[in-house]
Amino acid sequence: MKSIDFHFDFISPYAYLGFEALPQALAGLSCQVNYKPVLFAALLKHHGQLGPAEIADKRDWTYRQVQWLAHINGLRLDLPAAHPFNPLPLLRLALATVNEGDPGREACAAIFEHVWQGGEDAADPQRIAELTRRLNPLRDPAGGEVKVELGNNTDAAIRQGLFGVPAFTVDDKSFWGFDSLPMLRAWLQGDPWFAGGAWEAPGKIAVGAARRRP
Repeated sequence: MKSIDFHFDFISPYAYLGFEALPQALAGLSCQVNYKPVLFAALLKHHGQLGPAEIADKRDWTYRQVQWLAHINGLRLDLPAAHPFNPLPLLRLALATVNEGDPGREACAAIFEHVWQGGEDAADPQRIAELTRRLNPLRDPAGGEVKVELGNNTDAAIRQGLFGVPAFTVDDKSFWGFDSLPMLRAWLQGDPWFAGGAWEAPGKIAVGAARRRP
């Protein structure tokens, strides 16, 4: 049985789409999914990038595209009342629902739905308090142990070379983005494309010109 680590942040609509589509993408395959909350903002900071919602025109396009992707894939997605927002309370809540490690699909589903279904304010303290009561966490989401665990998840993702969410890691491969799910499935099915050198080829391409950073 293959073990897949699913790295995500509830702030990302693409992570939500990936979460919703993952069961179908893995249908009929023998694999286990480990859910890994990470802080997307820390990945961006490490790589010196802005998030899609931090570039005005890209922000508008992102919201249009994710609604379209949800539409053509038969998934529900309602844009929240405000975005981006601070996802830390929700990430920590997910981890606090278990004593350690993988929070599991059920808890993650409840939090993704809190953000991406209903069109309400995901960061509203009263809504988060209600969600917390419903999930009945085993640990204090604001406790130091949970904060350290989220930091460790994020640091581990950076060490693996991850730069965005959703990201799926299995064996020695990392697949980024909602649209990478067919590629992930192909790897799990043993598609011969992966043995033909195409996966390794990008690392051999020389950098022709480098843009100076301001």
